[in-house]
Amino acid sequence: MAFDEQLRDLQEGASAQAAGIRRGYGGPPARAVSVRSGLARLRCASLLKPLYAWVAAAHIPDAERWRRHAEPAVVVSSNADTLNLWLAVGPRVILDDIYQRTGVVWAPPNGDPSRFGSVEVAADEVATAYAALAQTAAAGDPVASTVLDWMRQVSGQQAFGTREALSSPEAGIKCGWYGAPDESCLRTHAVAVLPRGGTRATVVVGMTAQPYTDPGEREVYQTRVNEGQPVEGEHEKVAGELLRGLMLATLTELGHRYPS
Repeated sequence: MAFDEQLRDLQEGASAQAAGIRRGYGGPPARAVSVRSGLARLRCASLLKPLYAWVAAAHIPDAERWRRHAEPAVVVSSNADTLNLWLAVGPRVILDDIYQRTGVVWAPPNGDPSRFGSVEVAADEVATAYAALAQTAAAGDPVASTVLDWMRQVSGQQAFGTREALSSPEAGIKCGWYGAPDESCLRTHAVAVLPRGGTRATVVVGMTAQPYTDPGEREVYQTRVNEGQPVEGEHEKVAGELLRGLMLATLTELGHRYPS
């Protein structure tokens, strides 16, 4: 389904973005695509955790300590382990290092700097940053390679069916999902890094913020979050189809050839 078909009927107050990059030496010409409806920037939820893990390694001398927190931050989206890396290294150091490696500038969240998921991003920026991660891994960086391997282990509800939608079972995936008490929407985001070979990279990103205003549903949702219970099923119900559709349309616009 084309972008227009998916975006024309968004509810009032909804936002959606998608972006993709295909580039690399020895492949077809570099290509990029992006589309946006609604807000220009969205809170990132857990979408950036692999990037945080990637750059944090250079600032934590104890490699075992880094791995102990970085792996669950990526594979099972552990907030506690992400927070350990985020505060140990420092938000400004992490985001500055991401800029130095990828050229993408992100600012620490306003207010409480410990809220790593409140960094505001755009889908094309996320695609650019993950393309840099993928090409760094392809060039032989062991930390980047390890982080991508962890992304390939993300499974179950935390993958939101993105590998199946993109017909790429070997893709590295990271999703982010949250609906803060001060928001009237649920944010559901995903990035997929597809295997290409050599130093080539293909990355697709989908980001959504869907209205979620029913008082009863919001109360149940916040109770589940506060009790540490999973809420991926609610995000799937509200945004899963749109998220996958945006990513699939992005991959198609990039000229991706699907297996026959």
